[in-house]
Amino acid sequence: MSLSSGHLIQLFKYNFLITLEHLSYKTRSLRKEDVKKKWLLIDAENKVLGRFASQVASIIRGKHKVSFTPHVDCGDNVVVVNAAKVSMTGNKEASKEYIHHTGFPGGQRIKTSQILKRDNPTKIVRQAIVSMLPKNKLGHKLSGNLYVFSGDSHDKNAQKPEMFSLKY
Repeated sequence: MSLSSGHLIQLFKYNFLITLEHLSYKTRSLRKEDVKKKWLLIDAENKVLGRFASQVASIIRGKHKVSFTPHVDCGDNVVVVNAAKVSMTGNKEASKEYIHHTGFPGGQRIKTSQILKRDNPTKIVRQAIVSMLPKNKLGHKLSGNLYVFSGDSHDKNAQKPEMFSLKY
């Protein structure tokens, strides 16, 4: 095997000359043009909200891929169905409060998760997932890769999302 002298390492160990091939591992950093995104369909039925949200946020960020690059949108597009059937542990269903402010004096509005789930179940799941993404320009862009639907049906059939099961 003929290698140039730049690719060989010579070691002197126990008075013997050992020649090894030098392996060079370089960290590959993806560009946004090189990213291959997929569409994933995830069912939220009977899933615990916090664990579910952290795993979906990791998928949206792209941490499940070998080619993860922190400063690039390399995650997949995620379609979440059955958001109305997500569960919460403990007494959070009745006691957890979601606070919203209108921007006007005295405009603070408080709703419990029970009321919010009745009125808009997709908002609970979306807020839980988006709050686990980075709080910067990239995180705002990544939140556009999330599509949440309260029932079984969704309008992303043209993208042909693959069914994806979570690990827990």
